[in-house]
Amino acid sequence: MFMAEKMTEIKNCKPGSYIMINGEACKVLSMTKSKPGKHGAAKVRLDAIGIFDGRKRTLMKPASTSVEVPIIEKKKAQVISVSGNIVQLMDLVTYETFECIIPEEFADKIKPGAEGTEVIYWMIGEKRQIKETR
Repeated sequence: MFMAEKMTEIKNCKPGSYIMINGEACKVLSMTKSKPGKHGAAKVRLDAIGIFDGRKRTLMKPASTSVEVPIIEKKKAQVISVSGNIVQLMDLVTYETFECIIPEEFADKIKPGAEGTEVIYWMIGEKRQIKETR
C-alpha cells in the first residue's frame, strides 16, 4: 500500500503530532529526551497511539534519526446510507462513494435515516476515518 509521507528528525516531534511507527500512523502522546552520554548520542523515547487501531506503541531512537510523518488529507463527505456500524459516504469534491466504520463516539449521531448528514474524514494513504459530524 502506498502512503504519502515526509521525513523529519525524531527530536522535532512534539506531543500531538503524527508519525509512522511500524507502518501505522500514530499520534504522539509523550516524548522524553535523554542527554548524550560518554559513548553515545542523545536518545528520544516516543509514546504514541495508533490512529486507526488505538494500540499504544513506543519508539526509542537516537535524536538525529529520521522518522516518517504521514500526510493527512482532511475531506468532507455526505452520508448516503447506514447499515449497522458501516456507513456509506460520498466525497463532496470527487463524488467518490466508499464505506467507513462508524467510530464509537459518533454512533448516536450517525444512525439509519441520517442521509444528508455531513462528516469530516481523514484520509491517510488508502485508510479513512470519520473525525467529525455536522
